[in-house]
Amino acid sequence: MITKPGFNDIFMNLATDLAKRSHCVKAQVGAVLTKDTRIISIGYNGPPSGTHNCDEEWPETGCARDSKGSCSLALHAEENAILYATKNGARLEGATLYTTLSPCLPCARLIYSAGVTKVYYKHSYAKYKGLPSDEGVDFLSRFGVDVVLMEDPS
Repeated sequence: MITKPGFNDIFMNLATDLAKRSHCVKAQVGAVLTKDTRIISIGYNGPPSGTHNCDEEWPETGCARDSKGSCSLALHAEENAILYATKNGARLEGATLYTTLSPCLPCARLIYSAGVTKVYYKHSYAKYKGLPSDEGVDFLSRFGVDVVLMEDPS
């Protein structure tokens, strides 16, 4: 009997592969939005299309940081996936998001507002940023979004 990978593994593997498309020199993050085992949209962190590429303009340091130490010029992977989906008329109510890094608080607010009801993530944003807790995960959980730390499918 042939063993087939589950959709969770397939979508998280795709998010992991998408992260490799990022031009960020600090962190590479990928995201996949799905609904009923179908892909709605994909995204990875980086600047708005047509602006610049951090790894080309600032290969040593990356772009300027904001007051919290985050990239001041890029969109997060979740933002890119949600923006592309809505730009193209996709309905996100009840969608599932797969992301390689748990959502930051601003992304969590966007995810909740978009109607996403489940989020799978591979790594902790809090651990990456040295924060005491995953504020985005806490926010989503508080307001009824199912958030799951997914074991590395590789």
